[in-house]
Amino acid sequence: MTNYETYLIDLDGTMYRGKDKIPEAHDFVDRLNANNINYYFLTNNSTKTPQQVADNLMNNHQITATAEQVITPSLATADYVRHMFDDDVSNHTAYVIGEFGLKSAIFGTGIKLDEDNPDVVIVGLDYDVTYHKFEVATLAIKRGAFFIGTNADTNLPNERGLVPGAGSVISLVETATQMKAKYIGKPETDIVDYAVSAKGFDRSKAVMVGDNYNTDILCGLNAGLDTLLVYTGFSTHEDIAKEERKPTYQIESLAEWDVK
Repeated sequence: MTNYETYLIDLDGTMYRGKDKIPEAHDFVDRLNANNINYYFLTNNSTKTPQQVADNLMNNHQITATAEQVITPSLATADYVRHMFDDDVSNHTAYVIGEFGLKSAIFGTGIKLDEDNPDVVIVGLDYDVTYHKFEVATLAIKRGAFFIGTNADTNLPNERGLVPGAGSVISLVETATQMKAKYIGKPETDIVDYAVSAKGFDRSKAVMVGDNYNTDILCGLNAGLDTLLVYTGFSTHEDIAKEERKPTYQIESLAEWDVK
């Protein structure tokens, strides 16, 4: 077993399930801290700001976290948008379907809001999504706006079960426009590339930890990271048995993992 310098840790299904605690998660992070091992929470949740994510971990799950340790697809998408134009991003416009976490990151770049003829349309999970929002996004993309999706998660594990995720919202826009979104979050490598650039760790000495083969594990594999699958959320043993590319490690719970 490699002594990893950095852990990239998923949230839903790995640290908690919706509002329900995963008891082993608290102890796992405590052991990382006790061994002075670097860790970041790499989530596909675009609805919350990093501070909101950290507050939820600390206050509701007693898991040590700071905003600086949280990496979201909103931050990675904002970084992508900031660098996608040849001139200053403030000269350009965007339309966003999503919650505050996504909108605050995107418009924090200086890009302007435009519902009529934006340069880019960004779609993430929106708990109050409406036909009107889909209509605005669809028409803008049809007129030539660049189409970005935060992440392809079709479902999210919470205390009620597997509920619709951002990918389900984005797929409606893809169907309506007959265009594929540029995805930023897991399993794409963009979010890991952003994390490496923003936090400065060595990816060859990092491991991706998560419960979902299709997002967490594939992201790690695609980005050249070792991967640790924990069976506390989305993926099952039957799922993994069918996959040709296996996780580096598989465990039933984080209590089994020896932090060094």
